[in-house]
Amino acid sequence: MLDQRSMKRHLSRFVTYVLLCLFGFVMIYPLLWLFMATFKTDNELFSSVSFLPKSVSLQAYINGWKSGGQYTYGRYIANTLLLTIPTVFFTVTSSALVAYGFARFSFRFKKPLFTIMIATLMLPNTVIVIPRYLIFRNLGWLDSYLPFIVPAILACYPFFIFMMIQFMRGLPKDLDESAYIDGCTPFRTFVSVLMPLLKPALFSVAIFQFIWTWGDFFNALIYITTVKKYTLSLALRMSIDATGGVISWNQILAMSVVALLPPAILFFSAQRYFVEGVTMSGIKG
Repeated sequence: MLDQRSMKRHLSRFVTYVLLCLFGFVMIYPLLWLFMATFKTDNELFSSVSFLPKSVSLQAYINGWKSGGQYTYGRYIANTLLLTIPTVFFTVTSSALVAYGFARFSFRFKKPLFTIMIATLMLPNTVIVIPRYLIFRNLGWLDSYLPFIVPAILACYPFFIFMMIQFMRGLPKDLDESAYIDGCTPFRTFVSVLMPLLKPALFSVAIFQFIWTWGDFFNALIYITTVKKYTLSLALRMSIDATGGVISWNQILAMSVVALLPPAILFFSAQRYFVEGVTMSGIKG
């Protein structure tokens, strides 16, 4: 009887793993096809249904990097980093500070302010596009990265604030009291005691914001107009502009793979913290 139960358990586990592998392959197949397509010629892309290329060549990456315009993709990657890194840094910093205030202190109008912050999560992004554009236009911030960086400095991302509040509420307040007894100020307590414990939540916020900002096409299209300041998403869109002549699809696919690498590397290198941060933010509070 014990052997039969053990065999059933092993068989059930085997079937589960097989189904998970099949499901994972279905999910990752488009990315595998994208990568393999970068080694094909344009004629092979549209004339063959084969998954593997007939020959392996890096010419699509070499020609695609040059972009055929005034600037190479090195310029667009640098622009994207120049926009993304400050946005991520200030988002993490400002969201953590605001979350610390809501989670650890009692002050006047705390509940109404928290309610207003949560209510902003219900607003669709399309509702605030025009007012936000008019504000940035009046401030003279168009065709710059300030519409991305300044809101991050001012903690204008309630989703991240709420996620960090939930995580911080799960940390015992005895830690704060012990730090106060040792002579720490509230800010020193936040930096020296709570910040190391907030690492999973901080990584989660950083990964979310990095991926969203790195691949942001809509907002970049609205606020950035000079080709010299284009990000990767705008550069890829410019590459498929039919008015420029014949479209080299293998080069576009190759640059798409290049654009996908930084977010993928960041996610897999910090996956443990990301999963822990999202899980604990959801179950604590």
